[in-house]
Amino acid sequence: MKVIVAIPAFNEEKSIKEVISRVTKVMDAGRYNYQVLVVDDGSKDKTAEIAKKAGAVVYSHPKNYGLAETFRTEIEKALQLGADAVVHIDADMQYRAEEIPKLLKEIKNGYGLVIGSRLKGTIEEMPAIKKLGNIAFSKAISNITKLKISDAQSGFRAFTRKVAEEVEITSNHTYTQEQIIRAVKKKFKIKDVPIYFAKREGKSRLISNPFEYAIKAWINIIRVYRDYEPLKFFGTIGGLIFGIGFLMGIYILYLYLTTGIVGHVPLVMLDVLTLSFGLQVIIFGFLADMLKK
Repeated sequence: MKVIVAIPAFNEEKSIKEVISRVTKVMDAGRYNYQVLVVDDGSKDKTAEIAKKAGAVVYSHPKNYGLAETFRTEIEKALQLGADAVVHIDADMQYRAEEIPKLLKEIKNGYGLVIGSRLKGTIEEMPAIKKLGNIAFSKAISNITKLKISDAQSGFRAFTRKVAEEVEITSNHTYTQEQIIRAVKKKFKIKDVPIYFAKREGKSRLISNPFEYAIKAWINIIRVYRDYEPLKFFGTIGGLIFGIGFLMGIYILYLYLTTGIVGHVPLVMLDVLTLSFGLQVIIFGFLADMLKK
């Protein structure tokens, strides 16, 4: 089995050499047939140069495209390098290279996607806002897939060539969750294993503003439901709107029965519009559910 250890990197000149060194040490000790692939996402520093000198295969984006596009590039290049399995690990040393064999063991046991779960393992340090976001994401993904996923956000994972080939990543926002959802729909076996999550050295680029991070996290959860559970998403919204219209109708009827007043034309028109819009949103949910992949 040929393993490609893929590392996304953006301005990681301080850590990339050490990460590659640790990966190489572990893979050599396990006598794996492997290559280290670094996808440099338009770094402004010497990330690519240092990675090449450390022995990695390096592919550089002409500019910074973000994590999702970098992940797609990793998969494309790993397949070109002949990968039978791909390990995705970050360049900031929060995930331990020493735990790569733990993930590959489950690949050999027949799992298509193995996720390193921080929430099942040991977390040295994680901001409360991020931990709550990870829990919320994981519950949402578990609800959608009907499979217990403890850490859907984890960037430490391994997957087979077949998963790489058949599970298309289209999202620019929730690629870690999308891979899980699509893998489940394709009937691949998925497992999460406990891992150690170390304290980040230096400032995180993902949580510079906790309030902004929280907003983005909930927007992404909404996107996940919209894209993968459209009937539930639009049905809930449409049901709430229709319910408001129904209550308005009850109120209009109450006014008629208690006061005998016939009229309230603006209120009646608003009620009809509310009921119609709610019903249309529900119907749209059914149509979207029929058309989803």
